[in-house]
Amino acid sequence: MKLALTGLLATSLLAAASLALAADAKTAAIQPTKPAADKAKPAASQDSLAMLENAVKRDSTKFDNLYKLGLAYMDRDRPADAAKVLYKASTIRPNDVRVLVNLGAAYDASGATGAAQESYRKALKLAPGDSLASCRLASSLYAQGQQTQAVEMLRQVIKDKPRAHCAYFTMGVAFADAGIYREAIRMWQKVIEIAPESSEAASAKESIEVLKKFVGM
Repeated sequence: MKLALTGLLATSLLAAASLALAADAKTAAIQPTKPAADKAKPAASQDSLAMLENAVKRDSTKFDNLYKLGLAYMDRDRPADAAKVLYKASTIRPNDVRVLVNLGAAYDASGATGAAQESYRKALKLAPGDSLASCRLASSLYAQGQQTQAVEMLRQVIKDKPRAHCAYFTMGVAFADAGIYREAIRMWQKVIEIAPESSEAASAKESIEVLKKFVGM
């Protein structure tokens, strides 16, 4: 059971690591499609990526194309490639909070924790109290073993912004990791209540189902 629960927590932490992309990719991720559209989706997706790559090759100074390509790489589990183009985008618009948070996510996914946290902190300097940047920093700190600091940060986010569902999601991970399973489930249920159509809610539902089986609820 312990090994299985460890796997669950690892999955949750990986899901938390992608929170920065949820707001940008939410519509594409949650909209149902017809069967015929589903069959064509992989090819269309590849065509879209190729178009973005070609656009950036032609002109690497256009912010929008760089940003979209970075998100596309993250969506395809290519964080190193994402980090390169998002970093380029950040040099064009150094005060864009979205880019800094997503760049941090790309660094985190690439294992560059220090660079990730620096990027999140830059975002928070530009937008103090930004819930997404705070959640991402807390998640990164937690994964690095700085649980106390991470949980304190998440509690402050919830206090300041009671509907910041990313904070409840990551708090659920923290509770599950500490063996406080009922509180973990309560946190994840809060995510589902606040943002039922979010990617975090989808991950929360899966985590709740798995955790309930192991604790016999």
